[in-house]
This record gives sequence, structure tokens and C-alpha cells, in this order.
Amino acid sequence: MKRLLQMLFGPRGNKTTAGELAAKFGLELRGDAKAIVTGVAPIADARPGQLAFYSTERNTTAFKILPISVLQNTKASVILLQPEQINDAPSGATLLITNTPRGNIVKILGEIYREKPRFGISYFAHVSRGVFFRKKRSVYIGQFATVERGAVLEAGVKIYPGAFIGRNVVLGPNTVVCSGAHIENATIGAECVINANAVIGKDGFGYTRQNGKNVFIPHAGRVVLGNRVSVGANSCIDRGAMTDTMVGDGTKIDNLCQIAHGVVIGQECFLASGCGLAGGVVVGDRAMLGGHVGVANGIHIGKDAEVGAKSGVFRNIPDGERWMGYPASSGTEFFRHYSWVKRNMENDKSNK
Repeated sequence: MKRLLQMLFGPRGNKTTAGELAAKFGLELRGDAKAIVTGVAPIADARPGQLAFYSTERNTTAFKILPISVLQNTKASVILLQPEQINDAPSGATLLITNTPRGNIVKILGEIYREKPRFGISYFAHVSRGVFFRKKRSVYIGQFATVERGAVLEAGVKIYPGAFIGRNVVLGPNTVVCSGAHIENATIGAECVINANAVIGKDGFGYTRQNGKNVFIPHAGRVVLGNRVSVGANSCIDRGAMTDTMVGDGTKIDNLCQIAHGVVIGQECFLASGCGLAGGVVVGDRAMLGGHVGVANGIHIGKDAEVGAKSGVFRNIPDGERWMGYPASSGTEFFRHYSWVKRNMENDKSNK
């Protein structure tokens, strides 16, 4: 029953062949070049017509290598593997051989499950006069989406049903805006993905206290996203008060993150779910922030730095260091404090 439900309601791949995949991604082919591939599955669950991969690469310490028997008994028609596993593959299977199966499976997944092109503007979409299209026939705008006057849509932009694009917005080539997303006062680069219900370019949490009352500070800045930026579902990126809020090329922001006004995030960063960055924070290139990290106003996080999940950052983090804890400190300092606390707790128990 489970397999039947997957067949009926699971994602459907684009039909291709082993030979086409080998030619497209520069893989060595052994077996039938005409072997049909209709989907990708884990190697233990794969069926005829599907592609699976087996790898002994270790990209993280937590990665577990599957027993070789899983490869030997797979039912997959096409197997992506390393040269050293060729002799363990089942007879009759077509092999795609590479030194990096984990990297190539990502490309193959993108090819097989690539969404079919969408074009055209729905009759039920609201597109104001004065919207600038670079190449209108290449754009898709779904039903009940709104695009206000003055917006600029580059070639290949896709705006899904129910999204809102405001007046001062530029969407770069091939950028995708998912359902329910709300974008104002922003310049979005090429090949970005703005996921469902993300809010970009609204005013930040900027107030001053005057005569005992909280008074809002008007915002005049924008949000500027580089190319290939991904913004997760229900995440918010506030516009700057006077300077722009900026996110560099290739940075990935997970769901439910809050990026405050005037924040600057570098290139190729990772921000896991629930991160909160206060105003004026600067994050260097390739930094990685774990889930639910909170960063105080004006803090600088260096290039290639890593911050552990649930950490509270109140001090600047130098380049390349790994910090964790609340308040966050360097990894060695954190574990030294942890060991001291644990040792003293054990002593207290033994003295009772």
C-alpha cells in the first residue's frame, strides 16, 4: 500500500536515460545507455526504472556508510557509484561511475525533478500598468498574484499564486517568488528563490523613546539580495532605516528567520531555522549559524565562523572560529566551562 501511494501521489520525475545523464554530467557509463530512468530513490528501496546511488564519501562526521550488502541487493536499474564499488554492483544494472556520487546525485535530482516551464500571466492576476517586463513572454504570474506599478521583472521570473510584488521591487532573471510571499522596497538578484509567505522589505523594528512614548523611526532603505539567494518560508528581512539591508550571493536562509534592518550578510552563508539577527549585525562570507541562534545589535561575525545552535551572541566573533553557548564563547572556552560545572555537580552529589 505504501508503494502504491508513493506511485500515485509522490513526485513524478522527468523521463530520461542513463546515456543522457552520463553525457550531461560527464559520468562514465557501463551498461545499457538506453536504460530508462523515471525517478530517484534510496538504494535500499529503489525499484526497476529508478536510479540510486551508493557512496563511501564522508562529508560530515555524522554520515553513516551503508553496508555493501545494500548495494549488492538493490533493484535499481541505474546505480551511481564510485569506481571501487563496481564489482559489488548487481549484474544487469547500468552503472554511472564517478569519484563524487554525493555531489552528482544533487545534479541528477535537479535534472529528473526539474519543474516543467511555466509561462504566461493568469487572467486572475492583478498586474498594474507601468510594470516593466524585460521579456514578457518568458514570465509566469499565477492567479491572484499582485504586481504593482513600477516593479521590474527580468526574463524568466516566476511569481506563484497569491504573491505580492510592490512598487519599488526589481526581480532578477529566473527568480522564483512562491505563493504568499510579500516583497516591497527590494532589489532581488538572479536565480533567487523566495519561499512561501516570506516577507521582504517591510519596515524594521526601529523606535525611539520621546517624552515617555515609543516613536517609530521612518525607514528609507531597501533590501538588496545578491544572486542565488534562497529565503525560507515565513522568514522576514526588514528594509534598512537609512542604509540597505544586504545579503550576498549564494547565501541560504532557512525557514522562520528574522533579519533586522541594516544587517549585512556576506556570500555563501548558511542561516538555519529560527535565527534572529538584530539591527546592524554584520556576518562575514561563508559563516554558518545553527538553528535558533540570536545575535545582538551591531555584532560582527567573521568570515568562515560557525555558531552552534541555540547560541546567544553578544561579542564579536573572529574569522574562522567556532562559538557556542549562551552567552556564546569559543568552543574551547565553552567546553572548559561545561566540564567545570559538571565536575562540581558531581562533587556536590558525592558530598551529600
